Amino acid sequence: MGYSFDVEDVAFLRSATGSSAVAELQKRSLSGSSRMADVAAARKIAGERHAAAALETAMLRGKARSKLDGSGSWLLTDDALQQATASVVARHRAQRLAGRDVHDVTCSIGAELAEIAAVANRCAGSDLDRVRLLMAEHNLHEAGHRVVLAEADALRPITRDAAVVADPARRDDAGRRRWNPADLVPPLDALLEVHAGRDLVVKCAPGLDFDVVPDDAEAEVVSLRGQVREAALWFGELAEPGVRRRASVLDADGSIRTSITDAEPDDCQVDEVREWIVDPDGAIVRAGLVRHYAARHGLAQLDPRIAYLTGQEPPPGVRAFRVVDHGRFNEKALRGLLREHRIGRLEILLRGVDLDPDALRRRLKLKGDRDATVVITRVGDQAMAYLCRAERT
Repeated sequence: MGYSFDVEDVAFLRSATGSSAVAELQKRSLSGSSRMADVAAARKIAGERHAAAALETAMLRGKARSKLDGSGSWLLTDDALQQATASVVARHRAQRLAGRDVHDVTCSIGAELAEIAAVANRCAGSDLDRVRLLMAEHNLHEAGHRVVLAEADALRPITRDAAVVADPARRDDAGRRRWNPADLVPPLDALLEVHAGRDLVVKCAPGLDFDVVPDDAEAEVVSLRGQVREAALWFGELAEPGVRRRASVLDADGSIRTSITDAEPDDCQVDEVREWIVDPDGAIVRAGLVRHYAARHGLAQLDPRIAYLTGQEPPPGVRAFRVVDHGRFNEKALRGLLREHRIGRLEILLRGVDLDPDALRRRLKLKGDRDATVVITRVGDQAMAYLCRAERT
C-alpha cells in the first residue's frame, strides 16, 4: 500500500529543504539490496520525521518515469501512481475534451489534469483527499498549468456547465481490482445520476462487464504498445452518435494505429485457414469488435467463438503468423513436426484449449536452431495446431 503521506509531509517535500533531500536520494540505487542503507541515508538527509516520506517520493518518481511524462519533480502516492493513466493514454483521451471547460471530479495527484489542461479551455479539479490535492497543486504547477482545485465530493457537483471527468477507485482495501460498476468508488450509477444531462467520461478498468454499461454510453477500450490499458465510458455530446463500442490501438508515441467501432460492418466469413493467421489487438478483442476488424480487412474467422482470424494478406503494421503446416492437435505429431523443421525455440499461443504452454514446451523436448510459433486453438469441437513463422507486415 505504500507510505501514508500527511499534510506536513507534503509541506516538507514542497520546501527547498525537502526538494533537495529527495533529489539527493534519487541519486541512489534504491534497490531491494540497498534498502537498509537507503533508509539510513534518508534519516540523515531528511531527518527522522520526514525520512520515510522523502525516501518513498524518490522511489515513486523512479517508478513513475516510464508512465507519467515530466514527473521527475512530482509528488505521488503509491496508490495514486498505480491508478494514474499513462500520459500517452491520458493525452489520447484529452483530445476529445479539447477546447472545452472541464472538471475532473476525482483529480487525485493531477496526472490526468496535466494532459487535459494542455488542450482544454478552462479546467477545475476536485478530490476528497486533501493530501492528494496538495500534491496535485504542486504537480500542475511543475507542469506549467494553472488549474482551480477544490476539496469536494465527486457526488456533490461544484460546477455547472463543464464536461465532467471521473476516475473512480477500482481497487479494494486489499489492492484487488473491482470489475463491477456498482463496486467502484464512487459507484458508476451514482456518478451517472448526479451528473445526469452533462457531458461525462468515466475511466474504468478494461475488465469491466460491458453488459451492464448503459445504452446511451460509448465504451472505448484503449491499448498501448500491444497491451490493453483501460476502458472509458463516454456520455452526452462526448459520445459519438450511433457508436456503443470502440477500440483504440495506440502506438508508443500515442498516435492511433487503429480505431474501429461497432458502427462498421461485421459481415465476415468463417473459413478454413489461409496463408496467414492474425491475432487482433487485445483492445479489439475486449471491445467485441473482432468481426468488424475482420470485415474491414477482408479476413475470416477460424471459429465464430474464437478471436483468431485468417486471410491471404494481413493488415499492414501488425504481427501476423505465416502458416507453415497445420492439423489436428496431437502432442506426438507436433513433436515430430517440430523436429522435422528443426525448431529449438517455440512461442505457444493458445485460445479455447486448456493447456499449460510452459509444461507443453517441456514435453515437446525441442531440439534445433530455428524459431517458430504454434497457434493451438479450438475450431468447432476439435483442437487444431498451426505451425507458423511470426512476421511483421
